[in-house]
Amino acid sequence: MAAPAEHRFPCAQCGASLRFQPGQHSLVCDWCGHRQEIGPGPARAPGLPRAGASPPPLQWDAAHKAPELAEIPLDQGLHLEADSTITQVVRTLSCPQCGARVDLDETHHAGACPFCASPVVTDTGATRRIKPQGVLPFALTHDQARDAMTDWLGGLWFAPSGLTAYARHERRLTGVYSPFWTFDAASRSRYRGQRGDVYYVTQWVTQTVNGRSQRVARQVPRIRWSPASGQVARDFNDVLVLASTALPARITDALVPWDLSQLSGYDPAFLSGFEAEGYTVPLADGHQAARAQMAQVIAADVRRAIGGSQQRIDSLESDFSAETFKHILLPVWTAAYRYNGKSYRFVVNGQSGRVMGERPWSAWKIAAAVAVALVALTAFLYVAQSG
Repeated sequence: MAAPAEHRFPCAQCGASLRFQPGQHSLVCDWCGHRQEIGPGPARAPGLPRAGASPPPLQWDAAHKAPELAEIPLDQGLHLEADSTITQVVRTLSCPQCGARVDLDETHHAGACPFCASPVVTDTGATRRIKPQGVLPFALTHDQARDAMTDWLGGLWFAPSGLTAYARHERRLTGVYSPFWTFDAASRSRYRGQRGDVYYVTQWVTQTVNGRSQRVARQVPRIRWSPASGQVARDFNDVLVLASTALPARITDALVPWDLSQLSGYDPAFLSGFEAEGYTVPLADGHQAARAQMAQVIAADVRRAIGGSQQRIDSLESDFSAETFKHILLPVWTAAYRYNGKSYRFVVNGQSGRVMGERPWSAWKIAAAVAVALVALTAFLYVAQSG
């Protein structure tokens, strides 16, 4: 097995290691300030959706991809050859607590897990894995991400005081590129079902009006079912599936949307100064998860095709063709907070600034709030009775 590839980015002026500058598509030296461009322009961070808006899409605009982002035939990924050109040899550290795998380079040999703050000591050795084809560079700086997380933590009721202090003390976040799979496919589906159309019938019922019984007409809805069948077609573009088990799906799902039109071809320069998480969800499992997402979309297409007020789908068969995939890396800022021996994770979307995480509850604050509420209720009842 070939040795893992190593990438170093020394400063041309002082020799120190360069670090990727979020939002600038450039490498910067922390020692002498030298800057080296690596991209065509600054990354764009999409705005957050308005409060109360409908759920955001899985990703925003996957139709305008960078020309260097080549799709890989799915069969080629599912049946890898020993000398496959889409793989590379990497070394990773494995977290024994949450299962995250962090790729190693010449500057990372041990440390704490960026997702749960557990010590990472297990070196998994060199393994051959599918290369990333694309990377979405960080658009938010560390300070911007910390401000977003601090605002989010400040809005948590009944959180321990230590959590507020955590935000005030400006603890550092860790920038991590998380692994994802994307899938493309063309689908053709045949269905049989039933269309339900609502109509109304008049029923006479007895009601008591002003103490007297009367017969009153009432319109009652009924549904007339009729058979329906046909075909629908749908082309899927960049169906996104998380390729890691380090974080719960409810946290990562809350980070959408991702504007995948900002994807760049994979360049290790974008990873300089950041962690890169290796995928722990195999391609085959990711494909099954993508098929489940596609099935939901196809079922919605079928219901629209059937029409009517209600729909029943009795059978649905789908054929898929032109299936391709990519392995991409998306940016997240992470922090872990330990309370009563348990780790709580916070994650910030490194492109949009959306924040999601786990939160502890302060038993003392809850008890105090309950006590204050009981005192207020007692005082109210006393005043009401005295009046």
